[in-house]
Parts: sequence; C-alpha cells; structure tokens
Amino acid sequence: MTFVYAYPPLIPGVLLRRYKRFFADIELEDGAAVTAHCPNTGPMTGVCEVGAPVYLSASDNPKRKLGYTWEMIQVQNAWVGINTGLPNRVLKQMLLNQALPSLAGQYTDVQSEVPYGADGKSRVDFVLRGPQAPEIYLEVKNTTLRGEGTALFPDTVTERGQKHLRELTALLPQRRAVMLYFINRGDCETFAPGDAYDPRYGQLLREALKLGVEILPCRFEVSPQGIRYLGLAALEV
Repeated sequence: MTFVYAYPPLIPGVLLRRYKRFFADIELEDGAAVTAHCPNTGPMTGVCEVGAPVYLSASDNPKRKLGYTWEMIQVQNAWVGINTGLPNRVLKQMLLNQALPSLAGQYTDVQSEVPYGADGKSRVDFVLRGPQAPEIYLEVKNTTLRGEGTALFPDTVTERGQKHLRELTALLPQRRAVMLYFINRGDCETFAPGDAYDPRYGQLLREALKLGVEILPCRFEVSPQGIRYLGLAALEV
C-alpha cells in the first residue's frame, strides 16, 4: 500500500507540555528541549499526553520564530496526526489524482476554498465539478479523538462545525453535499458523532444524513514515514 503523503525526515522527541494553543515543549533524543509550533488550535482531547513519543519536522525558513513543527504523537500504540493543515493538502492531491474511491470519476475539476452559504462568508474546502454531474461541495473535518475503537468528532462544542452542517444541508437537492471526516489515526474502524462533547452537532449530523448529505469517514494510517489511506470507517449514527 503506497503513501498518499510522504513526510520529510522527522525528528523524534517526547512531549513535555503544550500551552497557549500554539506552543509545545519537546525533549529531543539528546536531552535538549525545544519549543515547537503546535499546528492545532483545538483542545486535542485524548491526544496530548505528556511523556508520549512525538515527531517534529524542521523548517529551513530563517524568518520563522519556531524552527520546528509538531507533526504527530503516539497514543494507545497508534501514531496520531497533529498538523491540522495537512489533511486538506493530502485530500487535494488525492482528489486531483482521482485517488479517493468514493468520488473518483465523478468530476473533472477541483477548486479549493470556494465561498458559499447564505451570507457568502463561509468557504467550503472543495468544490468538485464535471461536465454532466452535479457540483459536489466537500467539507473536511480533521478527526483525532478515539473512544473504544471508534473515531469521534467533535471533541468539543463547535459552533463553526454546526454551521457547516447547516450550510451543506441547505445545498440540497440542487447540489451534492459531502462531509468528509479525515480520521488521522489508523486504529479506528468505526466513526460516530462525539455526542458527549457536542450533542447539538450530533443531532445536526443525523438530520443532515437523513436529508441526503453524504458522510465519508475516511481512515488514514499515520507513521513517521508517511500517511496511507485505509478506506472508509463504518458509520455508527
């Protein structure tokens, strides 16, 4: 199975602490401590364990204040992707290569960050277009929380996420609407809404599904070498 994304050479370490959302102190193998950029502004519920192994990428940009970026952490014997900027990059390349089986062959053009919604102020992650098929509006949610082998989203109250579900539902039936959950760890075979963290989101997800929004819980295996696509998780709603 080939990688859908290959990491550059990464640097191992151990998480000392994460603070002010954007910072993480990491102890490297030689005992030195560095401060890395944490590219995840959420609560990182269940994936921020002090003392856990991590991997960092190094930047050669002299203008950056922090020379390292926190890429992944090992939790429950699985590597979990931390960089929330990566899923959209991975998916865009997969879409361009027609490498996502659930949608392959159903479009010819891929556009990113397209304005939509009642007020026109929202941006959907991708719009897929073809000469004959209806437009596909695709929203992506990075998913890292695990409960008893099930991937859960969200891991906190997300009014923005609720809005995205309402806006996708409003596109029907003139357009196809797809909510894709990028399960950023390989140890989850099922997916469910995180009702304990945001019950309103779970309610909206179930309503959207009944009305025709397509739900794609995509499983990805993360390793220090790269990311592999494992297929769809079973949907438990």
